[in-house]
Amino acid sequence: MNNRYITTSIRGFVQQIATCYLRHGYRWYVTGTIPDHKTPESIDQKLIEKYEINIGEWKRTWRKKNGLANMQYLRHEQFFVLMATNGKHQFFAEESGQIRDIRKQPLRYGGYSISYRPGGRTRKGERDPRWHAHVQIDRKRYSEMKAWFEEMAIKRKSNWLEECLTKIPFEPYAPIRRQQLNIVRAINRKRKARRMVLVPNSSLRTRRRIVRPFL
Repeated sequence: MNNRYITTSIRGFVQQIATCYLRHGYRWYVTGTIPDHKTPESIDQKLIEKYEINIGEWKRTWRKKNGLANMQYLRHEQFFVLMATNGKHQFFAEESGQIRDIRKQPLRYGGYSISYRPGGRTRKGERDPRWHAHVQIDRKRYSEMKAWFEEMAIKRKSNWLEECLTKIPFEPYAPIRRQQLNIVRAINRKRKARRMVLVPNSSLRTRRRIVRPFL
C-alpha cells in the first residue's frame, strides 16, 4: 500500500478533493475521526482493503464501464474521508446510514466547507451548464472572523488591519476571495463612518498556493 492517502496539511487535503476527486465524479462521502487509542495506519489498511481502493487506473476504468463505483480514501492526521462515484459497491450498503451527497451537504474540515455546485454565469452572461467545486470558509468560522475584524476596524490602524488580512489562513479559492472582500467592505464601512483611512483590497492574497498533498 502506498502513502498517497495521507495528506501533509489541511490545504493539501482540501486541494485534493476540490481539484481532483470532485471533477472525476466522487460525489458520495463518509467522514470519520480515528480515536487516539487506535493506530491510524491500521485503519488506513483496513478501509482500503475492505473497499478495494488500492487498484490501478485500468481497473477503475473497467469498473466504471461495468456500472461499478470507484472509491478514494484520504486522511489528514486523525480525520479521514471515504469518497465514491455512482455505481454499485458494497460501500453503499455498509455505510448507508452515514453517506452524504457533497452536492447537498458540504464536507467540512479545518474551517473549510467543500461542496459541488452548478456554475453561475459565464463572462458572456450565459448560464454555465457545468458543475464546479465550491470551496469557502465554513459559515460559522467566517461569521466569527468577520465579527472580529469589524470589532477591530476602528480600534486599530489601517496597516495593522492590512497585515492581519494577509494572514487569513485560508487558500483564496474564488468563493473565499468573495468572503474576504466582504470582510474588507465591512471594515471600511465602519472606518468611513469615522473618517478613518480605508483598508485597500490589495491587502488580500488572491493567488492560491498549489501544495504537494502527499508525503
